[in-house]
Amino acid sequence: MSIPSFEELSLKDEDCLSPIESQATDTESDQELESDGKKKFSKHMSIAEVYLEACKLVGVVPVSYFIRNHSSPTMTLTYHGLGPLGCKALAIALVSDVHIRTLELAYNRVQAEGVKYLAELLRANFTIQHLDLSNNHVKSEGAEHVAKMLMDSISLKSIKLSGNGFLDDDAKHFTEALSTNFRIKDLDLSHNKFCGKGGEYLGQLLANNEGVEVLDLSWNHLRMKGAVAFSAGLKVNTMLKHLDLSWNGFGNEGALAMGEALKFNNTLVHLNLSNNCITNEGVSMLCRGLDYNETLRVLLLAYNAVTVEGALALVNVVKNSPKTALEQINICNVLVNENFVNLLELTCQEHPGLDVQYEGVGGFIAQKPPKRIDPMKVIQDYLDKRKLRLWDFFRNIDKDGTMRVPVTDFRKAVQQSSIPLSRFQIEELIHRLDRDRTGMVDYRGLADTRKQMVRDHRRQLKKVESRQKKEKQKSDRILKTFQTAVEAVTPRSSMIFSPGGAKEDSGGPQPFSATPLSSWHHIVMSNSSRYSITNMSGDHVHLPMLGGTSPYRPTSSPAMRSYSQPNLLVDSSNSPTSKSISAQGVCSDLETDYSKLSPTGNSLTRSRPALNTQQPESKAKTKKLKKRKVKKHGVKDSQNPTKSIK
Repeated sequence: MSIPSFEELSLKDEDCLSPIESQATDTESDQELESDGKKKFSKHMSIAEVYLEACKLVGVVPVSYFIRNHSSPTMTLTYHGLGPLGCKALAIALVSDVHIRTLELAYNRVQAEGVKYLAELLRANFTIQHLDLSNNHVKSEGAEHVAKMLMDSISLKSIKLSGNGFLDDDAKHFTEALSTNFRIKDLDLSHNKFCGKGGEYLGQLLANNEGVEVLDLSWNHLRMKGAVAFSAGLKVNTMLKHLDLSWNGFGNEGALAMGEALKFNNTLVHLNLSNNCITNEGVSMLCRGLDYNETLRVLLLAYNAVTVEGALALVNVVKNSPKTALEQINICNVLVNENFVNLLELTCQEHPGLDVQYEGVGGFIAQKPPKRIDPMKVIQDYLDKRKLRLWDFFRNIDKDGTMRVPVTDFRKAVQQSSIPLSRFQIEELIHRLDRDRTGMVDYRGLADTRKQMVRDHRRQLKKVESRQKKEKQKSDRILKTFQTAVEAVTPRSSMIFSPGGAKEDSGGPQPFSATPLSSWHHIVMSNSSRYSITNMSGDHVHLPMLGGTSPYRPTSSPAMRSYSQPNLLVDSSNSPTSKSISAQGVCSDLETDYSKLSPTGNSLTRSRPALNTQQPESKAKTKKLKKRKVKKHGVKDSQNPTKSIK
């Protein structure tokens, strides 16, 4: 039996024109022939038969599991070694399929070429809603194909791209695609290689996307600047509900930025920060945001460097925040103490739904060992309190004034005095003043020690002050970076209200535009008739064309562009004199006319110099009046010199 060609698989119709003749006809006749051919093709051959013919065509071994279960809604082809060609044969068979909703292709080494065929499949197939492409060696070569798939598909709701070796620059493609596609609800980008720059792109993704509700970024390298930039995007996000950031090395810097984001975010319900090198200090920073958050229910902090102190801080947040929604806290590696158990019982009385998972009871709060008291300092403090000199204290036993006394006399004098020294401290003091073991104590060392102790005390204070200053500078630098990232991802016309009531206007431009779903869906559906199996026959994959000239991109039309944040400066459409406002917020005619009439009408800051200019004049007048009064008094004095003499 002869193997049918690729064109015969897609257009199996006796009345249909040949591929060469079809190229000479116009576009409308091509679309009618293709649609008619598909209908007659589905009558003559089943999905299994099409798949077998496609496998023969591309030269791969068919997967028997697909042939047996091609009518089930879930197709699991994990670990079947499909490769790029096997993926091509599968795509040919699934173009006209209407049964499969979930397609799992993990661990098949599909690579970039296979993703290209799947992108063409999803242009024509409107049934597949869930796609798993985990661990398929897609890498950077296939990142653009994945982005085109996300941009063009109108049926896909969830996609798993875990373990594909994506780098920082690849995150830019995903951000651009998901800034226009709001149908994706579940996105898995775990086990990749996103670092600092990738965190910035992913933060922009959160700021511009209004569809993703579940995001998995575990097992990446989001730390330092990447963690801060990502948290900035979370601050302005309004859709995300489930976020997994475990195994990223967020650290205390990321915890500080995450706490700032939680102050404003009011949609996140589940947050996983396990294995992120967060200490008790980072937990306290995170708790600052939990004080204001009213939506977070699940917080996972397992396997961080958290002790009883961090656990107590978390429970205190729940106890002291009446509006908190926390129901589950996971610190399963922390050993707690009895104080924590008692506090948890009191908190559960007010919040009966709270569930805190910890390892057990047996922990303790690490305390610094008591500082060793220097006996020389004790004597100096004793003398200073009573305003005595060393010679005044030892003159009864040092009658010659040589400041050298026997050890026995020195020990007896100290013991008989009211100096609070123990026997061990007295022996230590004698050992320091009589290092050569001569039997004589030279208490001049006490005077020299006093100066040294003052210098040491000042040096210690400087160390503490410098350490506190460095910590404050570090936290201020992180918050400044966080605020800069927020301004970069927030539209200029949007305003963010802080929990305390203060208003914060973020003035940065929005990098990506967001097309409305209605217009985007209309464009895709209007061009869906161009999609056919013949697009997969060649080596080059062509994107659908708008007008037959340029590749289709939803953001190509200026009239379709909108923003995820509302433009507060837009005037009503009913006003005839108002102009259309651009993405950067251009003023309307009313504003320009008003600015012409009043030089101080553009902003409040322009009216302030006018007020300030009047104030110096009033002050000058008062000074002149005073001077005039003084002159009058001087004239009176000059007229009556006798009075002044008196």
